Amino acid sequence: MPDNTNVLGGELEPCGIDPVTGFYRDGSCISGPEDLGRHTMCVVMTTPFLAHQRGVGNDLSTPIPEYQFPGLVAGDRWCVVAARWWQAYQDGVAAPVVLAATNKRALDVVPMEALREHAVDVPSDPSSLA
Repeated sequence: MPDNTNVLGGELEPCGIDPVTGFYRDGSCISGPEDLGRHTMCVVMTTPFLAHQRGVGNDLSTPIPEYQFPGLVAGDRWCVVAARWWQAYQDGVAAPVVLAATNKRALDVVPMEALREHAVDVPSDPSSLA
């Protein structure tokens, strides 16, 4: 069964519906056994992040209609593979992270401290970031 908990320990919030994101195209970063890549990180696209991803063979800008993929632009929120975000982080071009919409399974790959550095949402109880 997919896990619906975010990295803050609360219920996983929606990531984006315009365009509709998520491995299951349900707007959230729910990840189940079919999601081998772990599309668990809700991030806000930036031009440097999109360019980096294209450079490492993960073109997120070009539409692929047969996979219901519209192609992304800066400002779009999208569930990305945790390992791809981590790679971008290590290369200095990490995209901002929406913690409340990022699945706790991302913590299997990415340390919480890295997520905190790039968080664009602040929880109502900041002590949960400790």
